[in-house]
Amino acid sequence: MNNKPTLASFISTTREKMGLTQQGLAFKANLDLAIIENIESGQELFLATSVRQKLAKALNQESKKIKSLEKEQKLPNEILLDAMEEIRLKILEGKLTANTCPVCDSELICRISKMYDLEDNLIKHPKARCSKCPFQIK
Repeated sequence: MNNKPTLASFISTTREKMGLTQQGLAFKANLDLAIIENIESGQELFLATSVRQKLAKALNQESKKIKSLEKEQKLPNEILLDAMEEIRLKILEGKLTANTCPVCDSELICRISKMYDLEDNLIKHPKARCSKCPFQIK
């Protein structure tokens, strides 16, 4: 059996040991209360670096300790590569919205990077990053 705490339970337990409410932690970490509520309810499994750092400072913990509790979702490489290619094609077709992350099903933030080669030919590169997890297409 795995005795490793979840991110939600670790944040909640550490906050309570410090005598803080969720509102108190949000204030101390300079974060929205909704973020703390989502983390402690288990809805947030990945944290942005800035959120992780603010929480670590407010809870007197190391950022790497919090990162170690974040859930890692892994897909087989074939599935991930197929999904990435499909997303690239959608972006190049101009479908920059309503794309979802193949790892966590959150919204992808997409754009097309335009560059020119040495002969002034336009080259389009699809780019995407997940709004929740570390997934990205460079």
